[in-house]
Amino acid sequence: MDVSEEMEAEMGKQAYKQIMQEYGRHIVPNYHPAAVSVQKVAKRIIAVSGLKNVDWEVYLIDSPEKNAFVIPGGKIFVFSGILPVVQDDDGLAAVLGHEIAHQIARHSAEKLSQMKILIFGQLVLSIIFDAGYFARILMDVGLAKPFSRLTETEADYIGLKLMAQACYNPEAAVQMWKRMKLLEQESHQNPYLSTHPSHDSRIEQITEWLPEAQRLRDASDCRQTVQLFDLFNRSAFSGQSRF
Repeated sequence: MDVSEEMEAEMGKQAYKQIMQEYGRHIVPNYHPAAVSVQKVAKRIIAVSGLKNVDWEVYLIDSPEKNAFVIPGGKIFVFSGILPVVQDDDGLAAVLGHEIAHQIARHSAEKLSQMKILIFGQLVLSIIFDAGYFARILMDVGLAKPFSRLTETEADYIGLKLMAQACYNPEAAVQMWKRMKLLEQESHQNPYLSTHPSHDSRIEQITEWLPEAQRLRDASDCRQTVQLFDLFNRSAFSGQSRF
């Protein structure tokens, strides 16, 4: 990875400005019960993430989209449309654990680094095949999409362990993805042409990881840990959903 943390931070600042321009008017106030729930779950997972020098901020966006994402610098955005899918704190922990995992693994920096490789690769393929369009398709299917699926799978794995360490039920991740599968219409898209793993492969993989996640949860002394988290969560936010 040849992207410095400084470059990554600057990329995050620019992305933050664009996101606020688009969604700023739809940010749910941090005193709203739904926003409070999102912040509470995020705090518990952040507390076990090991990332202590990140200026975390969590925003709930009033939008029907069933999505959430994180940008460099620890800015997490959750769309309200996903709340009926997650159903409870455990399901929400599956989503937030996944997003926080992206920050831990610096996947945004990986993608930026990959873009440099793609630009060079497209140039080489265009010279070889003398067909720019074919080169773009070949690069997209052969490198860009699989790379994205790998980072998503890695985030699923790290996120599952995080939610377990934070004393959430890791089995909720499987149930959440099953609900997502039922809600989304069949796209008839080949899974190899998707930037995310298919729901079936995701459910199967997470199910295989459950024993390990459950062992982590059992080792976390959750009764005492949850009490400490509750004390931590009573601290007031300074600014908009900021940790």
